[in-house]
Amino acid sequence: MNWDDLRIIAAVRDEGTYAGASARLRIDETTVGRRLARIQRDLGVLLFDAVDGQRRPTRHCEAVLEHVGVMAAHVAAIDRIKESQPGPVGRLRIASTNAVAEELLAPHASSFLRDHPGLTLQFLTSSGNVKFSRWQADLAIRLRKPEKGDFTISKLGDVRLYFFEPVDRTGGEPVACVYPDELDTIPEQQFLRAKRLTNVRCITDNVRIIRTMIQSHQAVGVLPEHSCEGLFADRSLRATLLPRRRDVWLLVQNHLRRDPATRVTIDWVRARFQETSRA
Repeated sequence: MNWDDLRIIAAVRDEGTYAGASARLRIDETTVGRRLARIQRDLGVLLFDAVDGQRRPTRHCEAVLEHVGVMAAHVAAIDRIKESQPGPVGRLRIASTNAVAEELLAPHASSFLRDHPGLTLQFLTSSGNVKFSRWQADLAIRLRKPEKGDFTISKLGDVRLYFFEPVDRTGGEPVACVYPDELDTIPEQQFLRAKRLTNVRCITDNVRIIRTMIQSHQAVGVLPEHSCEGLFADRSLRATLLPRRRDVWLLVQNHLRRDPATRVTIDWVRARFQETSRA
């Protein structure tokens, strides 16, 4: 159960109509109806009866609203705690790939949290794109631009890409590390395909696996700059800068765009990528 959903139940009860709840909560009327339908489906009970153009709460709804009243009191108490904290207060869930979280954000996270004692960050990571929905993440860093969605999207920056290969090839043709077919449109994969590599026997979207293979001096592959630590100084490897960079996109839940905690966190994330772009 999400607090925003519970607020919709209370608003429909208080206003008597979806339109009234929509005006009160400043969200679209169809959104009110859609989310209320989902809540009823998840609970398995009917919350409102339609009577003379009004929405009348059922006994199940009244039972839910008893709990909502208690929760509202707790929310008010939490808001009072916020007032005692210096700076913005909040808990932000950031979805990203493992490499972005570990190599770009984590090294600077401690100082950021120290400077903002009211903030808590939760990192949601995977080798691919973490699923981004209002119920699972607040911000998401994507390496591919989504075609559409109920969120705000902006370009976060771009990342330099490097092709690594062993200098000494006397041991034979190195193993080529490539990306899965569903990533054919990314610059890394297009570069690798253009090279017409013959010994393609490692397929992965996990850059840590690619980096480990490259470090063995028996494989070739493409890595984003933030995953290249230690490789440039390795004289047994040759690094070639790709002509194209990888665009990085920031997704933000629409209801958080003006939230102070979210704005501070967005500025911090942007700064991390801007530093990488300038390096």
